[in-house]
Amino acid sequence: MTEPQTLVLKLPHLDVTALAWGPPDGRLVLCLHGFPDSAWGWAKLAPMLAARGMRVVAPFSRGYAPTGPAADGDYHIGALMYDALAVYRELGSPPDAVLIGHDWGAFTANGIAAYPESPFAVHISMAVPPVGALRRTRGPIGRQLPMMPRQLRNSWYIMFFQLPGMPERLLPRIIPRLWRDWGPAGYSTEAALNEALAALPSPAHRRAAVGYYRALARPGRPAPRYAELHKWRFELPRAPILHLQGAQDGAMMAAYAEQVDTQLPPGSRVLVLPSAGHFLQIEQPQVAADAILDHLDSR
Repeated sequence: MTEPQTLVLKLPHLDVTALAWGPPDGRLVLCLHGFPDSAWGWAKLAPMLAARGMRVVAPFSRGYAPTGPAADGDYHIGALMYDALAVYRELGSPPDAVLIGHDWGAFTANGIAAYPESPFAVHISMAVPPVGALRRTRGPIGRQLPMMPRQLRNSWYIMFFQLPGMPERLLPRIIPRLWRDWGPAGYSTEAALNEALAALPSPAHRRAAVGYYRALARPGRPAPRYAELHKWRFELPRAPILHLQGAQDGAMMAAYAEQVDTQLPPGSRVLVLPSAGHFLQIEQPQVAADAILDHLDSR
């Protein structure tokens, strides 16, 4: 594995630590991680893009060490979009930049793809399709009913995270279970799992990670600085996107992504990777990298 450079980005509202691969003057590829993961989750895929001359930068999201909890305590999707755009500006605002997001990073990338003033040339999401497209492709109730019990069972942790106090105390035990449930059977997760746990070393970090889910499910508004971006979080993308979904994803059933491409802008693609689970960039980095590079070459 190619060792990355560590960057500390002094944003106006937040200090963000990031990992970087590839030449400083290469095409910017901004990679956003999700839960339970960290910037190290891109360590297998990033060198494959860097080998093509790209500058791959993976920030540790707000709440994840060494970036740490946000001073304003805001974990709405609008805040995550704000952070991604601030990182982009700090890195020089290149007009050909690529945005890739996985899990919560996918929520962020999908929201920015819907934002009319997105500065990114290419938008790619993994594991979480655009919510606006999902809403339009759920189909008749007869199609939904067979999938609902399994998806509700897969999503138990979201409701559990709404409880006060207990989730952050139990998170070091919950995360290994989620990794087992979400990945392909028999896949060894030890190294990547340890990196994910290391990004949540304290109660404050774990409270922040759970805070993403509380901000999603509970009534409330983001801080005013995030509000304009936040309103686009569940809209249909305006820019073409590539969405990658693992066929063996134990968090989001792949069947929900089957018809998403019918609602996306021209030039969009949805690919289901047969051997991948939730962490596509970790479980099948070469396949994911090939899909990304093929998409970039086609554009």
